[in-house]
Amino acid sequence: MPEMEGVVTIVQEGRFQLTDTGGVSHHFVLGRHALCETEQLPKLAHEQSRVRVKYAQAKGIIAFEAKRITLLDAT
Repeated sequence: MPEMEGVVTIVQEGRFQLTDTGGVSHHFVLGRHALCETEQLPKLAHEQSRVRVKYAQAKGIIAFEAKRITLLDAT
């Protein structure tokens, strides 16, 4: 499964934007089994948390489905 590291920059409900180390932003929807709750996403964005996301292409939308989110550091 592909994975990506970056900073959570924008959150809206179960969707978020991850900006990778190259400065490119990627859009994600939170998968049902991602081991992360929708309510946890705003804190990740507020703290500009660095995370690793394992993902797959989401069906029917232009975004990735986050399958697992791992916090890499706490700022």
